[in-house]
Order: sequence, then structure tokens, then C-alpha cells
Amino acid sequence: MKDTREIAVPSKTKEILMKHGFTMKKSLGQNFLTDPNILRKIVTAAQIDKQTNVIEVGPGIGALTQHLAEKANQVLAFEIDNRLIPILADTLEDYPNVQIQNQDILTADLVQVTSEKFEEKLPIKVVANLPYYITTPIMMYFLESNLEIAEMVVMMQREVADRISAKPGTKAYGSLSIAVQYYMEATVAFIVPKTVFVPQPNVDSAILKLTRRKQPAVEVTNETEFFQLIKAAFELRRKTLWNNLLHHYGKNETNKKWLQESLQSATIDPSRRGETLSLEEFASLSNAMEKLRP
Repeated sequence: MKDTREIAVPSKTKEILMKHGFTMKKSLGQNFLTDPNILRKIVTAAQIDKQTNVIEVGPGIGALTQHLAEKANQVLAFEIDNRLIPILADTLEDYPNVQIQNQDILTADLVQVTSEKFEEKLPIKVVANLPYYITTPIMMYFLESNLEIAEMVVMMQREVADRISAKPGTKAYGSLSIAVQYYMEATVAFIVPKTVFVPQPNVDSAILKLTRRKQPAVEVTNETEFFQLIKAAFELRRKTLWNNLLHHYGKNETNKKWLQESLQSATIDPSRRGETLSLEEFASLSNAMEKLRP
């Protein structure tokens, strides 16, 4: 008789791991979710249907992949751990619309691989339980790629999700908040308790929903320099904006004059701290710096 239990059911997860003699690698941040209700909530939050192609990162033994496959047109899952490839072939054998790519997502040419693997050109969504140790690089890789992503619904440490969705003037607000919010609208969909994972992590997780803006949140004349300014403004967290800018761009007289004039032009008080500036104020300062650059 066929086993109809979902992969995420704790007893089924345990059986799969034992059958294949699989042990978690801490270095790869492997924590498997064992609560089917939470997986259903993730798929609902992502609004997956047959008009959607999905990219998943780190499918593990296929618990979330199974739920995605039931709703999506196609699923392309990137798994770096080659020990999991035969397990996924076993657990997902009933889902012909799933393809597993044994590759580090950070080395993938996303535009090329999706055009090869997805048969139909449909909106692409990224839905994943991201490995904690590499959450930010993976997210930025997607955002800065040329791949058109309609939405990302990703699980990460609660603290990181709070930082990404943070507003100016809050403790969590920083360069990561701005970098992501420049491209996407960010909201925390719901919290996932640490108790539903095997092995149990030290902290709770959050599901972060990121929706692609039609165009970036602000207009900047030089995107590279804009992100350089953001980095500079948060370099020394407790310092004023003025001190951070001098530290980053150099303290010679030419630079001092340039920075003073730029701040004046953007009507920004140099004694403020970086975390009090909105996205619009950073854009205004960046554009002034670009215009007045010596």
C-alpha cells in the first residue's frame, strides 16, 4: 500500500533520513521543517498557481518542494549537497514538474538556466527555506541578477527578516534594509517557531514576502555610487553621518568641501546618524554628491 503521508510529517521525515542514512551538515545550515501546516501557509503566502514557475533553494528532502509541485506549473530546486540528490529523486518521484539542479545557487547563470529548464515563460517566484549562514548573499544574488522575479517568499532568521523590513529610525534599520527595499516591498508574513525543525535551531524564523517594485523605490543618477553611500553611512554604527562619510571618502580638504556642499544641497544635517535617513534622503544625497563631485 502506497504511503500517502506528506514528507514533512515528523515520522515520515525520520524514516526518510534513516532509510538513506543521512546526517545533517551544520556547515550547510541544514534544518528540515516538520510541520505540513506551515508549508501550506508558505505556499498560500506566495500565491502559487499553475501560472507560476518556482525556484527553490535548498530543498533538503523535498518537504516544501512537494507542496510547491502540487500548486505550481514547474519547480526548479537548487541543491548544493550531492548526498541529497538520490533522496530527492526518491521522495519526489511522483512529481514530473520538479527538476533538481545539483549546483550552488551563487554560481548559477539564473537567466540561462531558467530559460533552459522552464518550458513556458510564466512569472517566476522564489520560494525557499534559506540556509541561515548565507541568507543575505543569496537574496542579493537574486535581486541583482537580470532575472525577472515577480516575488520572493523566503524563510530566514527572524532577526534578519526584521532588519530587511525595518523602517528608518529603528534599531534594525540599516544598509540591508535599504538594499532590499530599493528593489522590493518587504513585509513579514508570519513567524515560524524553532520547535518545528529537525534539528532545532537556536532562534525562531520568519517568512519574509518581497514583491518586486515596477521600478526602484527612488531615482538615482548612479546606482553604484548610491550603494557605496549606503555602505559608508552605516560603516561605524554609532558615528554621525558626517564622521562616517569622512571615514569612507577621505578627510582631505577637497573631499570635506564636496561632502559639505552635497549635504547642504540635499538639506541633510551632517550631525544626523545614517539610520535616521529615509531611502528618499539617501537618493537625494547620492544625486547631489554625483552632481558636485570634484
